[in-house]
Amino acid sequence: MATCEACNTIPKVVVDDYKPAGFYNEDIGGLRCYVTGSPTSTRGIFDIYDVFGLSPQTMQGADLLAKALDALVIIPDFFKGNPINPEWFTDKSDAAQQAKDEWMKGNMNFPDYVPVLFSVAGAAKTTYPSVKSWASLGLCWGGKVTALASGDGTPFSVSGQVHPGRLAREDAEKIVIPHIVLASNGEDAEVVKQYSEILTGEGS
Repeated sequence: MATCEACNTIPKVVVDDYKPAGFYNEDIGGLRCYVTGSPTSTRGIFDIYDVFGLSPQTMQGADLLAKALDALVIIPDFFKGNPINPEWFTDKSDAAQQAKDEWMKGNMNFPDYVPVLFSVAGAAKTTYPSVKSWASLGLCWGGKVTALASGDGTPFSVSGQVHPGRLAREDAEKIVIPHIVLASNGEDAEVVKQYSEILTGEGS
């Protein structure tokens, strides 16, 4: 997510000719969502994507997660079909960097996305009543949203972050549900350590 050197240097995973196993529900709580897995499952997961949006590898990951856990997995399209352009990370022209900066400015106010996620989660409970417990799993950009959505009033039973973006101690201090952080070596080791101490501390 442009806050980590890995995002600027490690090539994006390419999945050739991957055909998603799921489908699009055009309106769950006001957002178009990719849905995969059994609609009668008792477990549901919100897969909160990274800045690349509904990319093939993210949908493939959701499909694998749904199959492995026999879960219903939903990816809300927060960016409404307008994710960041991957080419902006390698194109060093002024125009590309300006476009990237403008996109970032318009999509990095993370608290704004929490009520949107809660709205989608509320609608999903009605649409998929067989699901008894919901989780949220955030990828990079989505990790920040997931962390902020894991405090008081959260609709989720558990949550987690993978290669989390913009880790902050104050976010960890507000988390009230079981939460896992799968950090890469690109994250700030000190903040990762703080997260671990808070989430595994006495009484957690």
